[in-house]
Amino acid sequence: MSAPEFSRPIKARALPEAAVDLQANDTECAALAARFGISSIVSLVARVSLDHRGKAVHGEGKLAADIVQTCAISGEDFPVHIEEPIAVRFVPEGAPPETPEIEIELDASELDEIEYSGDSFDLGEAVAQTLGLAIDPYAEGPDADAARKKAGIVTDDAPSGALAEALAAFKKG
Repeated sequence: MSAPEFSRPIKARALPEAAVDLQANDTECAALAARFGISSIVSLVARVSLDHRGKAVHGEGKLAADIVQTCAISGEDFPVHIEEPIAVRFVPEGAPPETPEIEIELDASELDEIEYSGDSFDLGEAVAQTLGLAIDPYAEGPDADAARKKAGIVTDDAPSGALAEALAAFKKG
């Protein structure tokens, strides 16, 4: 397996006291854009606070990214700004789960658990994965409606037929 495109290893035993600021450079942005299948990543920054909770390290913060992706309808590139909360828990590989293995409802503190081996975890890769999940693979750009109309998928006429009438009645009631 190759190294992550946006690697920022953090020693689990010696966590920074202040929040960690991460910023991807141009090479990392280009590699992440290729990984996620988008046109480009103009900028990617994150700020994450880390603290020990038992054997786990909890990370909470926020990422902001400016990306360029292709419209799912028109095929034209358009800019997108993403702001996404980060909530992860890094646990040593093979550590027993904090809760027994029974079917339960999960809350935010039990999601996004990432195992690590050795004495450090990769905070940059966790940020990259959070960004990857935040990207809408079917995003529509500002010219999507015009492309639909040009292709004859939509018209200026109001929808008609039994389904359109049922939907109109549903919206009124």
